[in-house]
Amino acid sequence: MPDPAQQRAALALDDLHRQLHSDAGYPPRGVYLWGPVGRGKTWLMDVFHRSLQVPSRRQHFHHFMQWVHRRLFALTGTANPLQTIARELAAEVRVLCFDELFINDIGDASILGTLFITLFDEGLVLVATSNQPPDQLYEHGHNRERLLPALAAIAANMQVLNVDGGQDHRLHPADVVQRYWVADDQALGAVFRQLCGNLDNCTAPIEVNHQQLQPKRHCTAAAWFDFADLCERPLGALDFIALCDRYPAILLGRVPRLGGAAREMRIARGTEDAAEQVRAGDRVLPALSRQDDSVRRLIALVDECYDRGVPLYIEAQVPLDELYTEGALTFPFQRTLSRLREMQSVRFQPR
Repeated sequence: MPDPAQQRAALALDDLHRQLHSDAGYPPRGVYLWGPVGRGKTWLMDVFHRSLQVPSRRQHFHHFMQWVHRRLFALTGTANPLQTIARELAAEVRVLCFDELFINDIGDASILGTLFITLFDEGLVLVATSNQPPDQLYEHGHNRERLLPALAAIAANMQVLNVDGGQDHRLHPADVVQRYWVADDQALGAVFRQLCGNLDNCTAPIEVNHQQLQPKRHCTAAAWFDFADLCERPLGALDFIALCDRYPAILLGRVPRLGGAAREMRIARGTEDAAEQVRAGDRVLPALSRQDDSVRRLIALVDECYDRGVPLYIEAQVPLDELYTEGALTFPFQRTLSRLREMQSVRFQPR
């Protein structure tokens, strides 16, 4: 369908593509695509990335930050480790493509304040997608001033484009592949039997990143979990990466209605990990509802499955639009809803 905002973004990426493949002796400006969910930002960036004939890397942003943290640990004791990382990247690639640039952690904000400047100084070209414009990243975060140099570097080295043509393209009619059921105890069992066929399956625990998880059943083609066993445990993005490495499909059952009234929480004096943060004393945290930790894990799981082309089959207590209607995570959960809707269509391509 015609979309003027997508067209502007495509033309900007096309212009960058020409510059990257010309003999210009200076690095061109990158492109920062932002806008609401379902506007085609990731699709545009992926088309651009696949067309490149210069060395490049395309990563979900949280995968990139996890790689940065691992490199920083490995470079403990090295002077200017972020400069070392930037030089390593510059020796490997000319273009970095980041999907879903989003910052909600003071550690990441502190790192990026220096890293982005260093990446640009090394001549790397960045292309990024985000639901937020650069000046709203980590907007109300603690010690946000640490990120301001990175935001200034983005403004100087990237063309910032709002990709909002007013329509969520994931909602357009498409052939439906049902992967979400409401209060249907039999649905996931039927899916599991279809996926596993004659493959051996069992109920034994599995080990993921040195901790045991308890699926209802699993085979080489799929793993089936209850929500409580996957999202109410202290798991993180690395664990979901490992699950998607191991299983071509994931089933998630007994998902309750999420969200609810938020309550204020505080960080007690002396419990934060840096002297200047300790001086903040009893800092008020964003109000959270009871299940928001589990919701964050669900968001991370959906992001990983979507980005990797791993079908996620869900059986829940309520319809998709009623899954999370109240709480501090309403904004990031809009992306999750949009991605879950796309997983119900033939446009979603399993690996």
